[in-house]
Amino acid sequence: MNLSLARTDTAAPVAAAGAGVIAMSGIKKIYDTGKVRVEALKGIDLRIGTGEFVAIVGPSGSGKSTLMNLVGCLDTPSDGTYLLRGKEVAGLDKADLARIRNERVGFVFQNFNLLPQITAFENVEMPLMFGGVARKERKDRVKALLEKVGLGDRMEHRPTELSGGQMQRVAVARALAMNPDIVLADEPTGNLDTSSGGDVMSLFEELWQQGRTLIVITHDQALARRAGRVVEIRDGVIVRDTIA
Repeated sequence: MNLSLARTDTAAPVAAAGAGVIAMSGIKKIYDTGKVRVEALKGIDLRIGTGEFVAIVGPSGSGKSTLMNLVGCLDTPSDGTYLLRGKEVAGLDKADLARIRNERVGFVFQNFNLLPQITAFENVEMPLMFGGVARKERKDRVKALLEKVGLGDRMEHRPTELSGGQMQRVAVARALAMNPDIVLADEPTGNLDTSSGGDVMSLFEELWQQGRTLIVITHDQALARRAGRVVEIRDGVIVRDTIA
Protein backbone atom coordinates (compact mmCIF):
# COMPACT_ATOMS: atom_id res chain seq x y z
CA MET A 1 0.00 0.00 0.00
CA ASN A 2 1.57 3.29 -1.06
CA LEU A 3 0.46 6.22 1.11
CA SER A 4 1.58 8.88 -1.34
CA LEU A 5 -0.17 11.69 0.51
CA ALA A 6 2.90 12.09 2.71
CA ARG A 7 4.02 15.56 3.75
CA THR A 8 6.42 17.12 1.29
CA ASP A 9 8.07 19.44 3.85
CA THR A 10 9.90 16.70 5.75
CA ALA A 11 13.06 14.82 4.92
CA ALA A 12 13.75 11.11 5.17
CA PRO A 13 13.91 9.72 8.71
CA VAL A 14 17.67 9.32 9.00
CA ALA A 15 18.46 12.71 7.50
CA ALA A 16 15.93 14.57 9.60
CA ALA A 17 16.38 12.93 12.96
CA GLY A 18 18.53 15.73 14.33
CA ALA A 19 15.83 18.39 14.01
CA GLY A 20 13.77 18.65 17.18
CA VAL A 21 9.99 18.44 17.17
CA ILE A 22 9.32 17.45 20.80
CA ALA A 23 11.41 18.60 23.76
CA MET A 24 10.24 17.70 27.28
CA SER A 25 12.16 18.57 30.41
CA GLY A 26 11.23 17.62 33.97
CA ILE A 27 7.67 16.71 32.99
CA LYS A 28 5.47 15.60 35.87
CA LYS A 29 1.82 14.68 35.92
CA ILE A 30 0.02 14.44 39.24
CA TYR A 31 -3.62 13.46 39.69
CA ASP A 32 -4.81 14.79 43.05
CA THR A 33 -8.43 14.32 44.09
CA GLY A 34 -7.81 15.49 47.63
CA LYS A 35 -8.08 11.97 48.99
CA VAL A 36 -5.83 10.22 46.50
CA ARG A 37 -2.63 11.61 44.98
CA VAL A 38 -1.11 9.73 42.05
CA GLU A 39 2.16 10.81 40.48
CA ALA A 40 1.77 9.33 37.00
CA LEU A 41 4.94 10.91 35.57
CA LYS A 42 7.89 11.76 37.81
CA GLY A 43 10.17 14.00 35.80
CA ILE A 44 10.33 12.95 32.15
CA ASP A 45 13.13 14.27 29.93
CA LEU A 46 12.44 13.37 26.29
CA ARG A 47 13.52 14.75 22.93
CA ILE A 48 12.16 13.43 19.65
CA GLY A 49 13.53 14.54 16.31
CA THR A 50 11.61 15.15 13.10
CA GLY A 51 11.13 11.90 11.21
CA GLU A 52 11.81 9.54 14.11
CA PHE A 53 9.79 6.37 14.70
CA VAL A 54 9.65 5.95 18.48
CA ALA A 55 8.00 3.06 20.31
CA ILE A 56 7.12 3.79 23.94
CA VAL A 57 6.85 0.56 25.92
CA GLY A 58 6.29 -0.45 29.52
CA PRO A 59 3.85 -2.33 31.77
CA SER A 60 0.28 -1.24 32.37
CA GLY A 61 0.12 1.75 34.70
CA SER A 62 3.68 2.85 33.90
CA GLY A 63 2.61 6.24 32.49
CA LYS A 64 2.75 5.52 28.75
CA SER A 65 -0.72 6.76 27.86
CA THR A 66 -0.37 9.75 30.18
CA LEU A 67 2.78 10.71 28.30
CA MET A 68 1.03 10.36 24.94
CA ASN A 69 -1.84 12.56 26.10
CA LEU A 70 0.66 15.25 27.05
CA VAL A 71 2.59 14.94 23.78
CA GLY A 72 -0.67 15.24 21.82
CA CYS A 73 -1.88 18.25 23.85
CA LEU A 74 -4.87 16.27 25.13
CA ASP A 75 -3.73 17.09 28.66
CA THR A 76 -1.31 19.48 30.37
CA PRO A 77 1.62 18.67 32.69
CA SER A 78 1.58 19.48 36.37
CA ASP A 79 5.19 20.63 36.17
CA GLY A 80 8.05 20.85 33.69
CA THR A 81 8.58 22.32 30.23
CA TYR A 82 7.19 21.04 26.93
CA LEU A 83 8.30 22.63 23.66
CA LEU A 84 6.47 21.52 20.52
CA ARG A 85 8.41 22.68 17.48
CA GLY A 86 10.07 25.28 19.68
CA LYS A 87 6.85 26.66 21.18
CA GLU A 88 6.08 26.37 24.87
CA VAL A 89 2.81 24.44 25.09
CA ALA A 90 1.97 25.99 28.48
CA GLY A 91 1.68 29.38 26.78
CA LEU A 92 -0.94 28.27 24.25
CA ASP A 93 -4.65 28.92 24.76
CA LYS A 94 -7.44 26.41 24.18
CA ALA A 95 -7.96 27.51 20.57
CA ASP A 96 -4.25 27.07 19.80
CA LEU A 97 -4.21 23.63 21.39
CA ALA A 98 -7.32 22.58 19.48
CA ARG A 99 -5.72 23.74 16.24
CA ILE A 100 -2.57 21.74 16.97
CA ARG A 101 -4.64 18.61 17.68
CA ASN A 102 -6.59 18.99 14.45
CA GLU A 103 -3.87 20.15 12.06
CA ARG A 104 -0.45 19.03 13.26
CA VAL A 105 -1.07 15.78 15.18
CA GLY A 106 -2.91 12.69 13.96
CA PHE A 107 -4.26 10.27 16.59
CA VAL A 108 -4.83 6.53 16.27
CA PHE A 109 -6.41 4.74 19.24
CA GLN A 110 -6.69 1.09 20.28
CA ASN A 111 -10.49 1.20 20.22
CA PHE A 112 -10.56 3.06 16.89
CA ASN A 113 -12.83 5.88 18.23
CA LEU A 114 -14.95 5.85 15.07
CA LEU A 115 -18.51 7.15 15.12
CA PRO A 116 -20.68 4.05 14.51
CA GLN A 117 -23.66 5.86 12.98
CA ILE A 118 -21.75 7.34 10.02
CA THR A 119 -19.79 5.81 7.17
CA ALA A 120 -16.04 5.27 6.87
CA PHE A 121 -15.96 8.16 4.40
CA GLU A 122 -17.74 10.49 6.83
CA ASN A 123 -15.49 9.46 9.73
CA VAL A 124 -12.37 10.37 7.76
CA GLU A 125 -14.00 13.58 6.53
CA MET A 126 -14.73 14.94 10.03
CA PRO A 127 -11.31 16.53 10.78
CA LEU A 128 -11.43 18.24 7.39
CA MET A 129 -14.84 19.72 8.15
CA PHE A 130 -13.59 21.02 11.50
CA GLY A 131 -10.53 22.40 9.72
CA GLY A 132 -12.65 24.38 7.27
CA VAL A 133 -11.47 22.52 4.16
CA ALA A 134 -13.62 23.18 1.10
CA ARG A 135 -16.15 20.48 0.19
CA LYS A 136 -14.58 19.37 -3.10
CA GLU A 137 -11.11 19.14 -1.60
CA ARG A 138 -12.55 17.18 1.33
CA LYS A 139 -14.19 14.66 -0.95
CA ASP A 140 -11.08 14.23 -3.10
CA ARG A 141 -8.76 13.89 -0.13
CA VAL A 142 -10.94 11.38 1.76
CA LYS A 143 -11.40 9.24 -1.34
CA ALA A 144 -7.65 9.20 -1.97
CA LEU A 145 -6.83 8.33 1.64
CA LEU A 146 -9.29 5.45 1.85
CA GLU A 147 -8.01 4.08 -1.43
CA LYS A 148 -4.43 4.32 -0.16
CA VAL A 149 -5.23 2.24 2.93
CA GLY A 150 -6.98 -0.36 0.79
CA LEU A 151 -10.58 0.57 1.56
CA GLY A 152 -11.69 2.13 -1.70
CA ASP A 153 -14.53 -0.39 -1.86
CA ARG A 154 -15.62 0.15 1.76
CA MET A 155 -16.14 3.92 1.83
CA GLU A 156 -19.89 3.76 2.40
CA HIS A 157 -19.72 1.02 5.04
CA ARG A 158 -20.34 1.91 8.66
CA PRO A 159 -17.80 0.75 11.29
CA THR A 160 -20.10 -2.09 12.40
CA GLU A 161 -19.88 -3.47 8.86
CA LEU A 162 -16.06 -3.57 8.91
CA SER A 163 -13.52 -5.93 10.47
CA GLY A 164 -11.21 -4.77 13.25
CA GLY A 165 -8.32 -4.37 10.83
CA GLN A 166 -10.47 -2.37 8.43
CA MET A 167 -11.68 -0.10 11.24
CA GLN A 168 -8.10 0.57 12.28
CA ARG A 169 -7.20 1.45 8.69
CA VAL A 170 -10.11 3.92 8.66
CA ALA A 171 -8.68 5.36 11.86
CA VAL A 172 -5.25 5.70 10.22
CA ALA A 173 -6.83 7.45 7.21
CA ARG A 174 -8.65 9.81 9.58
CA ALA A 175 -5.39 10.53 11.42
CA LEU A 176 -3.82 11.53 8.10
CA ALA A 177 -6.74 13.64 6.88
CA MET A 178 -5.19 17.00 7.85
CA ASN A 179 -1.79 15.83 6.60
CA PRO A 180 -0.10 16.04 10.02
CA ASP A 181 3.64 15.71 10.48
CA ILE A 182 3.24 13.91 13.84
CA VAL A 183 1.23 10.69 14.23
CA LEU A 184 0.50 9.35 17.73
CA ALA A 185 -0.84 5.84 18.14
CA ASP A 186 -1.97 4.23 21.41
CA GLU A 187 -1.88 0.41 21.23
CA PRO A 188 -2.90 0.47 17.53
CA THR A 189 -2.63 -3.32 17.16
CA GLY A 190 -4.02 -4.20 20.60
CA ASN A 191 -7.46 -5.29 19.38
CA LEU A 192 -6.34 -6.89 16.11
CA ASP A 193 -5.52 -10.41 15.03
CA THR A 194 -2.00 -11.21 13.84
CA SER A 195 -2.73 -10.64 10.15
CA SER A 196 -4.56 -7.33 10.63
CA GLY A 197 -1.93 -6.18 13.12
CA GLY A 198 0.77 -6.88 10.55
CA ASP A 199 -1.06 -4.78 7.96
CA VAL A 200 -1.29 -1.85 10.38
CA MET A 201 2.39 -2.20 11.32
CA SER A 202 3.29 -2.01 7.64
CA LEU A 203 1.20 1.14 7.29
CA PHE A 204 3.05 2.79 10.15
CA GLU A 205 6.43 1.76 8.80
CA GLU A 206 5.53 3.30 5.45
CA LEU A 207 4.48 6.56 7.11
CA TRP A 208 7.84 6.68 8.86
CA GLN A 209 9.73 6.04 5.65
CA GLN A 210 7.91 9.01 4.13
CA GLY A 211 9.32 11.31 6.80
CA ARG A 212 6.59 11.67 9.39
CA THR A 213 7.32 11.67 13.10
CA LEU A 214 5.69 8.54 14.48
CA ILE A 215 5.19 7.82 18.20
CA VAL A 216 3.57 4.53 19.13
CA ILE A 217 2.52 3.36 22.60
CA THR A 218 2.57 -0.42 22.45
CA HIS A 219 2.80 -3.76 24.25
CA ASP A 220 3.35 -5.38 20.83
CA GLN A 221 7.01 -6.37 20.71
CA ALA A 222 6.81 -7.01 16.96
CA LEU A 223 5.69 -3.41 16.40
CA ALA A 224 8.31 -2.06 18.83
CA ARG A 225 11.04 -3.90 16.93
CA ARG A 226 10.07 -2.06 13.75
CA ALA A 227 10.64 1.31 15.39
CA GLY A 228 13.91 3.18 15.02
CA ARG A 229 14.01 3.90 18.75
CA VAL A 230 12.50 2.29 21.86
CA VAL A 231 11.75 4.26 25.04
CA GLU A 232 10.78 2.19 28.09
CA ILE A 233 8.81 3.71 30.97
CA ARG A 234 8.34 2.17 34.42
CA ASP A 235 6.65 3.81 37.39
CA GLY A 236 6.53 7.18 35.68
CA VAL A 237 10.19 7.44 34.70
CA ILE A 238 12.19 6.53 31.60
CA VAL A 239 14.40 3.54 32.37
CA ARG A 240 15.68 2.81 28.86
CA ASP A 241 16.08 4.79 25.63
CA THR A 242 17.75 2.87 22.83
CA ILE A 243 18.27 3.32 19.09
CA ALA A 244 17.37 0.21 17.12
